[in-house]
Amino acid sequence: MAITVNILYTGESGNAKKFAEEMGASGIVARVRQEVGNERYEYFFPMEDVDSVLLIDQWTNQEAIDFHHKSPMMQEIAQLRDKYQLHMQVTRFQELD
Repeated sequence: MAITVNILYTGESGNAKKFAEEMGASGIVARVRQEVGNERYEYFFPMEDVDSVLLIDQWTNQEAIDFHHKSPMMQEIAQLRDKYQLHMQVTRFQELD
């Protein structure tokens, strides 16, 4: 029963893209992808909106998400969000059995 979380990050002056780039360059993206239960962790950039980036984040179950949210890595992610002064809009989808 996979759970997909879409997070739309928005900021000013291209900060959302800079955030995603630093997430990759710092190794955080690679570490998230290696976590038990992570099935997808990818950033997408809207063509007409240079101030937003969409993260598609998919997990095998709620327990995997909970473990991820309790990891020290979440503090690193929060610090980067603050650094780039981003806002988040979260949408969650759950597959039915």
